[in-house]
Amino acid sequence: MTGTEEDTLPPISWVQMYRLRLKRRRLLWRSFRSRHQLSCLVDRTQSIGRNDILAFTTLRNEITRLPWFLHHYRALGVDHFLIVDNGSDDGSVAYLNDQPDVSVWQTRDSYRGSRYGLDWLTWLQMRYGHDHWCLMVDADELLIYPDHDTRSLRDLTHWLDAQERTAFGALMLDLYPKCPLGVDSYDPQTDPTKVLAWFDAGPYRATRQSPLGNLWVQGGARERMFFGNAPRHSPTLNKIPLVRWSRRYAYVNSCHSALPRHLNAAYAGPSDPAPSGVLLHTKFLPEVVDKSKIEKQRRQHFHDPDQFADYYDKISQRPVMWTADSESYTGWRDLQQRGLMGIINWESHRSG
Repeated sequence: MTGTEEDTLPPISWVQMYRLRLKRRRLLWRSFRSRHQLSCLVDRTQSIGRNDILAFTTLRNEITRLPWFLHHYRALGVDHFLIVDNGSDDGSVAYLNDQPDVSVWQTRDSYRGSRYGLDWLTWLQMRYGHDHWCLMVDADELLIYPDHDTRSLRDLTHWLDAQERTAFGALMLDLYPKCPLGVDSYDPQTDPTKVLAWFDAGPYRATRQSPLGNLWVQGGARERMFFGNAPRHSPTLNKIPLVRWSRRYAYVNSCHSALPRHLNAAYAGPSDPAPSGVLLHTKFLPEVVDKSKIEKQRRQHFHDPDQFADYYDKISQRPVMWTADSESYTGWRDLQQRGLMGIINWESHRSG
């Protein structure tokens, strides 16, 4: 990201800049220490080439999503997957171990205690991701971008390099079924958007926060359904999932924000025409009802689990998220026309 683009962020004092530098160093140090929590099950990292595109993921019990997750990102052009399993007992580990382009680590340490997996993945990025284009995505997130059906991630990263951009942002878009949650069926070998075929086109709101300069996008289907009485507690929907990584970088809160702060200038939110993508969020597959009951008991997914107990309870009641205002998901072109995805001028030359 160029200095000019960083200038689009809110200005901060030298004291704040110094504190952010210390914060980044602390995050990197705790990630380095977290390496002792990981046990390598299958190490195929020797096959990683100099220009390979890498994907980093932490997961638990995602056997239902893994077949399409790997299919989707292989089709886009991911060369190698580096995955941390956090105590799966549903066959996920055996499945991953058999994949020729996957390296697997396992830990049973606390997901919350590792900054929701960030410490583990940051360590792997420090060790294997330096100077690679790296994806940070969850198993229920499918990245799409303009022309992704004809332009690979290799095309996208070459374009980003030519534009002197070091990061690529995206809106996380919740997809949901027309029927009550947990009622439909799903074949893991098929595209989940065939079951989760609806979304909210809005409203979404976005603000910049200081001192990080990170965007904060909220709104959409989950806020409408589950946080109507407390919209400020609704999920954050912006992410920076694709970065030309440096071992000096660190994500701060999932991949919603990052340090150095110039990385946060990569995404300006919905309705901004600047280049961006969408993370199709497949959380609401039929298994979500049973998983919500489990996650409520595990208390691993929120800073204050008690505050979100009602969220899990509402999902367990199998609500209908669809309304007459819901929009049918038909692909990236429709999302772009609605302002939920930015524009890429593939023929543009190097900026400046």
